[in-house]
Amino acid sequence: MTGNEGISFRVLRVGEQVRHVLADILQRGDVHDDVLASHMVSVTEVRMTPDLKHAIAYVKPLLGRDEEAVLKALRVNTAFLQREVAKRVKMKNAAKLKFIIDESFDEGSHIDALLRDPKVARDLSGE
Repeated sequence: MTGNEGISFRVLRVGEQVRHVLADILQRGDVHDDVLASHMVSVTEVRMTPDLKHAIAYVKPLLGRDEEAVLKALRVNTAFLQREVAKRVKMKNAAKLKFIIDESFDEGSHIDALLRDPKVARDLSGE
């Protein structure tokens, strides 16, 4: 099971459209904010609720720099971002956006480091 079984194709498609629009807005510098202007921010995933009224956007600043400052800037500019997303995705109602730092890269790096540990590698190789 992938965990997406109950999610409709429409919800996934809209989530991906929202992700693309947010990434485009941030890349172009359409948000007039000094913190966002000075950081490259990746929008790694957007999860929509089934009714498309709420969206959780997972973001990661380049190299993980100033995560809290970037998150605060995104939250301060949420109303602008919601309006832009609603306009560009052509949604009847603007989805309420919530921004969260994507920790999956950090978790992956931690797991990779654990697997490279000589003790673990020895156990995995069966020696």
